[in-house]
Amino acid sequence: MTGSLLKEPVSLYIHVPFCSKKCPYCHFFILPDSKENQTFFLEHLQKEWLIRSPLLQDKEIVSIYFGGGTPSLLPAESIEMILSWIKSGPAPLSSHCEITLEANPEKTEKNLMQDFFKAGINRVSLGVQSFDDSLLKLLGRTHDSHAAKKAVEAVYEAGITNISIDLMYELPFQTVLQWEKSVQEAIKLPITHLSLYNLTFEPGTVFYKKQKTLSKNLPSQEEAVAMLNIATSLFPTAGLNRYEISAFAKNNLFSVHNIGYWTARPFIGLGPSAFSYFHNRRFRNIPHLKKWAEQITQGILPEDFEETLDLASRQKELLAVELRLLQGVDFPSFIQKHSPLSKELEQSIQKNIQNGYLQFSGPILSLTKQGLLFYDSVAEELI
Repeated sequence: MTGSLLKEPVSLYIHVPFCSKKCPYCHFFILPDSKENQTFFLEHLQKEWLIRSPLLQDKEIVSIYFGGGTPSLLPAESIEMILSWIKSGPAPLSSHCEITLEANPEKTEKNLMQDFFKAGINRVSLGVQSFDDSLLKLLGRTHDSHAAKKAVEAVYEAGITNISIDLMYELPFQTVLQWEKSVQEAIKLPITHLSLYNLTFEPGTVFYKKQKTLSKNLPSQEEAVAMLNIATSLFPTAGLNRYEISAFAKNNLFSVHNIGYWTARPFIGLGPSAFSYFHNRRFRNIPHLKKWAEQITQGILPEDFEETLDLASRQKELLAVELRLLQGVDFPSFIQKHSPLSKELEQSIQKNIQNGYLQFSGPILSLTKQGLLFYDSVAEELI
């Protein structure tokens, strides 16, 4: 057995909070992009890395995710520099470490993507959202459907062949036909992964303020189910197989990073507003650039929230989240990893089985077809 196999796998998330424009549905912490902001951010990000990195002793990094914001607004040299800090830290990168960069279609060109590839990026996640121009306009996106397709092709031609796109459904004024056309456009592209998102009205967003008006124009429950059925039936025809409630992949190129979230792999978040989960503790960095930087400069962990769940609560949450994976949960392994279940959780599982939402196949507990449609009800019952 090699030394690396003895190391616990961990992930890194780096929140790059810059955008050229804030979308009306976005609730993430973002700031206007500028050279000054970038310089200030990078200076303090390195300091935070030096504070946090000792936690990674005896660990192995299996995924690094540059999210935001729009991290592709950083020059490739900056991404390369950040990766050099990480590589010189106490935890080695696994031989197949997944290094993802989020990007927007309007800022994605072949030459730029080649630079990111040379810097160490081996996976790109594009915020396409839709291939319908009227819906892109509603969402406040600054690209059109043509630019989205060209962006995917540019990434692929640059040598980054592991490409994920996001698509949104259950949007105001969206029809089933519009959705089907977006799905048809998506499966023509050289992508390896696709994530679905339905619109949620998050506090603090423009859409939240307009929720009363927008809600009147949302697709019906029947239309929403029809949209999901179209996706789950058409994506496999292009080799995009469903492996999680809202995620599809070709050739088993699952998102290593996201699987970590669903299976409770420890991860460290760097940058203002970034979340972390480490030693059963969940914590968040201050969602304010200067306050985050001030704490770091003083050698203080820049956190404004933390929680450590008790064993029973942690078991409920971890089981509910891991059940999102279609492969299900290996029950004996789960118990070995997270202790015997509480009586309350065992009763909740049995209730979901009786309702037809969960099933056992040997030692594997998984969602049924009905459970996939009503996952929120399953999670609510478990938690």
